[in-house]
Amino acid sequence: MCIHSEKCWRGLPEVFNPKARPWINAEGADIDVIKAQVEKCPSGALSYRMGSGAEEESVNMETVVEQIPNGPLLVYGRLMLKNEKGEQVLENRTTAFCRCGQSSNKPFCDGAHVKAGFKG
Repeated sequence: MCIHSEKCWRGLPEVFNPKARPWINAEGADIDVIKAQVEKCPSGALSYRMGSGAEEESVNMETVVEQIPNGPLLVYGRLMLKNEKGEQVLENRTTAFCRCGQSSNKPFCDGAHVKAGFKG
């Protein structure tokens, strides 16, 4: 779920324009540039899948935890999250966890910290 960091459209406005519909123009930049920008998405809300002829990429990433000022706790790297029943509910490269307590999608951040004026 998007946490509204604005990294996508501030970093590549030729592709990501929140005022346009559709808001993503896949023809706006070279595919490698778009992939690089999508990989900067702190919540993992943006992703891409290569066509059937593309090589499968192996992701071998160190796990890093980053506290965003006045925002979520970001965990970068392959992460498996299990719910209270022991069921796997998430496996991702980037996960944003709520710190403000206002998210409707706990434990994940849904951007509610902005409206709540969370400071921390």
